[in-house]
Amino acid sequence: MPESRRLALFDLDHTLLPIDSDYQWADYLARTGRAGDPVEAQRRNDELMHRYNAGDLTAQEASEFMLSLLARHDPVDLAAWHEAFMLEVIRPAISPVATDLVRNHLAAGDLCAVVTATNHFVTAPIARAFGVPNLLATHAEYQAGRFTGRVAGTPCFREGKVLRVEAWLADQGMTLNDFQRTFFYSDSINDVPLLEVVTDPVATNPSRPLRELAQEKGWRVLDLFDELS
Repeated sequence: MPESRRLALFDLDHTLLPIDSDYQWADYLARTGRAGDPVEAQRRNDELMHRYNAGDLTAQEASEFMLSLLARHDPVDLAAWHEAFMLEVIRPAISPVATDLVRNHLAAGDLCAVVTATNHFVTAPIARAFGVPNLLATHAEYQAGRFTGRVAGTPCFREGKVLRVEAWLADQGMTLNDFQRTFFYSDSINDVPLLEVVTDPVATNPSRPLRELAQEKGWRVLDLFDELS
């Protein structure tokens, strides 16, 4: 039996962050001349973002462009660029209301994890910046000292988020049913599969489709960043 009787899961982009870290990372690489043709890279980035928001993107399509950006560069360079990306783009976007949400769950003794479709390379430093001790993200395959551009294992996307959460808990000898309450905070219609299996789904800064669904199902709606205006 887990020490904590509650589980708190957080999507990242447009949930804890008011921006999309995946989109912003690709944009950062394009702006700094590290994504090939910058115009084409930004066009492709915009296209994928639009399709993701519409709920019309497969896991393969979601990952192949973003992971290809990792595969074209040496990991040492990528790590240095990511530090600059954190300083320039991510840290200014981390708000007190979002960090307080996480801290309140941590202070209550809840088992906490970020569960995001964005790849582990991009999101691991961001999860650490929020103080979340566990991260479930899409893993970029890494062989012979380089990223390959392919996904390793199950993408943390749509139904894959449920599978990844269940596998993570199973590794610790637990299931969702071991917790009195399970929370999942998300903005995206793509996260409905995981929202439907927790006891406390929270549509957080929800997209229009998710807001409508949350109102239909009676889910809690949390407009986190309205507190900043």
